[in-house]
Amino acid sequence: MRAPDVVIVGAATRDLNPDDPRGWLLGGGVTFGALALARLGLRTAVLLGIDAEAASAHELDLIRDAGAEIEAVPLARGPVFTNVETLSGRIQTCGSPSDPVPLEALPDAWRRAPAWVFAPVASEIPDAWADAPGPAACVAFAWQGILRHLAAGERVRARRPGPSPFLARADILAASRHDLPSDLPLRRIGSWLGPRCDFLLTAGLLGGMLIHFDQGQISGARAYPSIPSADEVDPTGAGDTMLAGLVAARLVGGSEVRDGGRDVHLGAASSSLLVEGPGLNSVPTLAQLISRLR
Repeated sequence: MRAPDVVIVGAATRDLNPDDPRGWLLGGGVTFGALALARLGLRTAVLLGIDAEAASAHELDLIRDAGAEIEAVPLARGPVFTNVETLSGRIQTCGSPSDPVPLEALPDAWRRAPAWVFAPVASEIPDAWADAPGPAACVAFAWQGILRHLAAGERVRARRPGPSPFLARADILAASRHDLPSDLPLRRIGSWLGPRCDFLLTAGLLGGMLIHFDQGQISGARAYPSIPSADEVDPTGAGDTMLAGLVAARLVGGSEVRDGGRDVHLGAASSSLLVEGPGLNSVPTLAQLISRLR
C-alpha cells in the first residue's frame, strides 16, 4: 500500500434530523475533514470509527468517490447528537457517547504519511494515537473534540481545557473561541504545547486569529477576516472544513503559502462554502474554492 498524503482519524457521528428518511445525517469532524481534503486533491486515508447503523450511510460514498481510502472500524457505540441552532449559539444534546477508536486498527502503510489530522468529536481517540505519526510529520488537532462532557440523554457540557499528549504533539491546533473559557490565558495554552505550534482560533463571522507559539511563548499572530457566504444554511462542520483547507494549503504550497497567510485565507474560503448547504453535500470542490477565492 502506498503511503497517503494525509491520514485523518475520528468517529463518524449520527446527527439526528427529522428531515432525513433515516432520521439522522452522517457527520463528525472526520467525515467533513476527509471529504474536504480529498476534494482538494490530496491522497487521503480515513481511519473511521463507525457504528452499525451508520456503516452503510450513503455519505461514505461521497468520500470514496472523491478518492479517499476508508478503513472502517466498527464501534458498538458511535457518537449521536441532537443539534439545535439558536441566536445565542448551538444547543447540543448527546444521544450516545462513543467507544474508542483503537490504535491497532491503523494500517502499517499509513504510518509513513507526512501529515495527520486528528478530528475527535467525543474524546474517542485515545492518547496513544499522539505517538502514531512519525517525528517529521505535520500533525493537526481539532481541540474541541476533547472539550465536551458527554452523557447519554443530557445536554453537552463544556470540559475545562488542560494538558494533553495531542496538544504537546500538534503542529497545528484548532478550536473555536466558543469552546474555550474566556478566562483561559494564552500563556497557559502555550505551556501545554510542543516546541512550535500554530493555534487557529476561529470566531465565526468575526473571522479569527492564527497565533504562533515558539517554546510556549507567542512569537507572532495575525487576524483574518471571514469570507462572506451567499447564504448560511447549516454551520455544522465549518471549523473542520476550515482546518482541512488550511492543512491542504500547507501541504501543497509549503512555507510560501504559510508565511504569506494564504493558508488561512484558503481555509476561510472553504468554510464559507460549506455553510451554504446542508451536511456533507456542501463540502467544496477545488473548482468551487478557486471560484470563491477569485
